[in-house]
Amino acid sequence: MKLYFNPLPLLALTGILALTLSACSSNGTKHSPVFTVSLPDDINETALDGRLLLMLSTDDKSEPRFQITDGPSTQLVFGVDVEDWKKGETRPVDISAFGYPLKTLSDVPAGEYYVQVLLHKYETFNRADGKTVKMPMDRGEGQQWNRAPGNLYSSPVKINFNPQSRQAISVKLDQEIPPIDPPTDTKYIKHIKIQSELLTEFWGRPMYLGAHVLLPEGFDEHPDVKYPLAIMHGHFPYDFGGFRTTPPDKTTPCEYSSRFKVDCYNHLVEEEAYNFYKAWTGPDFPRVIAIEIQHANPFYDDSYAVNSENLGPYGDAITYELIPYIEEQFRGIGEGWARFTYGGSTGGWEALAVQVKYPDEYNGCYAACPDPIDFRAYGLVNLYEDKNAYYLDSKFKKTLRPGIRDYLGNVSASLMEMNQRELALGSKGRSGQQWDIWEAVYSPVGEDGYPQRIWDKETGAINPEVAAYWKENYDLAYILKRDWPSLGDKWKGKIHLYCGDMDNYYLNNAVYLAEEILESTSPYYDGEVAYGDRAEHCWNGDPNQPNHISRLRYHSMYIPKWSEEVKSRAPKGADLYSWRY
Repeated sequence: MKLYFNPLPLLALTGILALTLSACSSNGTKHSPVFTVSLPDDINETALDGRLLLMLSTDDKSEPRFQITDGPSTQLVFGVDVEDWKKGETRPVDISAFGYPLKTLSDVPAGEYYVQVLLHKYETFNRADGKTVKMPMDRGEGQQWNRAPGNLYSSPVKINFNPQSRQAISVKLDQEIPPIDPPTDTKYIKHIKIQSELLTEFWGRPMYLGAHVLLPEGFDEHPDVKYPLAIMHGHFPYDFGGFRTTPPDKTTPCEYSSRFKVDCYNHLVEEEAYNFYKAWTGPDFPRVIAIEIQHANPFYDDSYAVNSENLGPYGDAITYELIPYIEEQFRGIGEGWARFTYGGSTGGWEALAVQVKYPDEYNGCYAACPDPIDFRAYGLVNLYEDKNAYYLDSKFKKTLRPGIRDYLGNVSASLMEMNQRELALGSKGRSGQQWDIWEAVYSPVGEDGYPQRIWDKETGAINPEVAAYWKENYDLAYILKRDWPSLGDKWKGKIHLYCGDMDNYYLNNAVYLAEEILESTSPYYDGEVAYGDRAEHCWNGDPNQPNHISRLRYHSMYIPKWSEEVKSRAPKGADLYSWRY
């Protein structure tokens, strides 16, 4: 069976979904609203596990599954875990379902809504640590629950909903998200995928790593040249980003960027990608191999590129399996002095983390707007001193901590709201979202096989024992301070940090603290820390460009920068010239 998404406008889908109303028992007790969900009649699977998500929306501009956000425009979602769901059975979504931003279905105001249900499928993993867990495996989409191939969902339909009604609403999952076609190779971009022995052993099933490889101009014409490796870390890339061999298509409609308040931003993005292609193939650009890594996993769209009790040995797998394979296939120099890392946000944390964790295997990191690199500023939470993540410490007040702001400080979501959205999308750290992946990467494994909570997801109460584990293993600023006496010579000159001083997620606070540590080092760290005035997420360190431009120039800024700096850090006799043709 293969059911495909019908791309008709949402209003045109009204009535496609069969809704039936059935009387509930009348016993004089207060009614709890309930939806009953059934599987497709022709489903092939014998039994299904997963997270069943019910969405209600008052917005007809897109499907409800694409309208669940942290911001004020979000619509409603309610989630329940399901196990061993067989054809012919129905499963309820009722008052027990955890909801966001309203906690239960009983809290939903009566009115007209578009309703949609989706089943995010889980698989069973028998891990090498003896734990058995049920998780959503990535299927080529980068761990996006609303786009994951194989997930079942219902066609949206308009209903009248009243939480006090004595009627149950029945919904059938009548669609399946289709597979995603992989990208194709071109002259400059190649795609590789390998099975990782380390990860396969950990997860108890075949696990893969991939990469998009951008070859230098003249690669075929210079068969004897070996090249340095530029490693861009970041979220799951479908293909190599920011590289376009043709001018921007100005015939497509302009798209306004509400974030940057820039018109035709889609055309500008294409223009920047085309400019990078022209620079890459031009006479003065350093000839290196540039890669973007695919390491989506059951928890998130990437692994954070380090070893983890919950995710497995991704740091070793990337450093000792994937990167040597790429260097062997595409004539990389294959030595630590000839590799460097860069990236922003998640990629910024990863760029610094692998430099810290593998000081001999990489020769420079350029970390823009990194995820929290000092857990004294985990957003606006000090994990070592605060008692509660969601509220400021106070005897008499309950002041919520902000989670997202703009460059003027306007807050669009609290930290509690962001975490409760995740809890609706998935229990036990399985939402596939930001706070859950930090927990999965940094935490020890719990008795049930899932990550130990850094704080109670509903109340915000911080677990100091888990925080202590995080500090020793993943607090990068603390690790730098702790280990500088023994490893400082290996880190010297390699650390570069950039962040807007109005980062949307308050990431600049951790950079301030890390800078204090770096400035006190002996031997002196001899790197760089810079801040963008009123710049948001993800400013790249260029003071001459606005945020909406600088964030598009990671390759074109960091590759030439490293190519100059490596002259002072390469070992004696290293080849610094054959690849500069």
